Amino acid sequence: MNYSVVIVEDHILLSQALSGLVDGFEKFKVLYICKNGKELLTRFKDPKNIPDIVLMDINMPIMNGLETTAVLKEEYPDVKVLALSVEEDEKTILKMLRAGAKGYLLKDTEKSILENALVEVQETGFYHTKNVTNLLLGSLNPKEENKVALKERELEFIKHACTEKTYKEIASDMCLSPKTIEGYRDSIFEKLNLKNRTGLVIYAIKNKIFVP
Repeated sequence: MNYSVVIVEDHILLSQALSGLVDGFEKFKVLYICKNGKELLTRFKDPKNIPDIVLMDINMPIMNGLETTAVLKEEYPDVKVLALSVEEDEKTILKMLRAGAKGYLLKDTEKSILENALVEVQETGFYHTKNVTNLLLGSLNPKEENKVALKERELEFIKHACTEKTYKEIASDMCLSPKTIEGYRDSIFEKLNLKNRTGLVIYAIKNKIFVP
């Protein structure tokens, strides 16, 4: 059985090259290519055009990948989005994950990694390359992830931290002082061996503390 893929990319040569690559993978078949999110959503009005996976660029005219992914999460939750971008900064990656992307690839990735990413996203629900994972999680040791015991209030803090709220806003929502919230943050970062808030979000998603 082949899984269906739609490519959303505004650079025609790149989208055609990606289409050729994906069609060459054993388990996948490209349904069609779109130049932006608006075109994709228009095509989705016909149920026959809804794929298993959308390979999504981020920077596009008319309707970008972030906006489109958020719409898909709400209106087509069964469609898995795999982001493909030149952007590797933490803020962009975090925004795409919050919007509902199940994986994040850089455009200079190897063919074998792209194929593996598509397989993982379809069969397990998410995928991140080693480079992106290292960027986000720092020196987090996966073998120790599930050994960490988190208190109820710490879990509550983590859920708030996975939103766009500032630490001051989180403090207000949890009826705590900003200083106490900073203490929660520092303690959790130390417990989980994390270096930044983005890494915390990835940890929360992987351990089902937060579902995007």
